Amino acid sequence: MSRHAPKGQQTKAAIVDAALGLAAQIGLEGLSIGAVAELTQMSKSGVFAHFGSREELQISVVREYHARFEQEVFYPALKSPRGLPRLTAMFANWMKRTSTEIDSGCIYISGASEFDDRPGPVRDALVESVSIWQAAVLRAIEQAKAEGHLRADADARQVGFEIHGLILALHYEARFLRVPGSIDRAHLGFDNILARVAAPDAPAAQGKPAGRRLKTVR
Repeated sequence: MSRHAPKGQQTKAAIVDAALGLAAQIGLEGLSIGAVAELTQMSKSGVFAHFGSREELQISVVREYHARFEQEVFYPALKSPRGLPRLTAMFANWMKRTSTEIDSGCIYISGASEFDDRPGPVRDALVESVSIWQAAVLRAIEQAKAEGHLRADADARQVGFEIHGLILALHYEARFLRVPGSIDRAHLGFDNILARVAAPDAPAAQGKPAGRRLKTVR
C-alpha cells in the first residue's frame, strides 16, 4: 500500500496484514473482529467500520493472500520463456513460498479444510482464488505442449493434478509429520512428472545443467 494512499486505505491495509498473519497461525475460522482489534490495538468499532462483518474480514484476508501469492509465484514466472521454462519457474516459485509456509501455514490449504463443506462467500472466495491459480498452471502446461516441450498426448489436467498433489503432500509431510527431506522429495517428484511427459528434445529444466536429460528416479 502506497504511503500516499488515503489514511483510511492505509489503516484497512494494516488491519488486513495483521489479520493475514493471525489467520496463518489459527486459520480463517479463528479470525474475529475482537481478536484483530486486540492485535492491532484498535477498538472493535474501529475495525468493524472498515469491514462491516467478520465474514468480510475473512474474505479480505483471502483476497490479500491471493494477491501476494500471485506476486511471489505467478508474475515472476512470466519472465521465463513460454513452455517448460515457465512451468518450471512456476513450480520453483511455488516451492519457495511453500517452504516458508511450512512453519506459518497456507491459507489455501487450511481454508479448504475449514470451509470444504460450508457453502458461503468465504468458501466462494477460496474456491475462486485456488481455481485461478490452477487455471494458470494448466495454461502453462498447455503452452509447454504447444511449444513441443511436452508430448502431444500428455494429459494436461493429469499433470496439473499431480503437480498440485506434490504441494499438498509436502505440507502434510513437512508441516504435520515433520518428515526430513520432504522438500527434496517434492522437487524429485516434479522432475519425475516431467520425465514422464517431456518430449524427446525438450529443453533442460531451469536450474539443471544444459543438455541434461531428465531421468525418472525409481
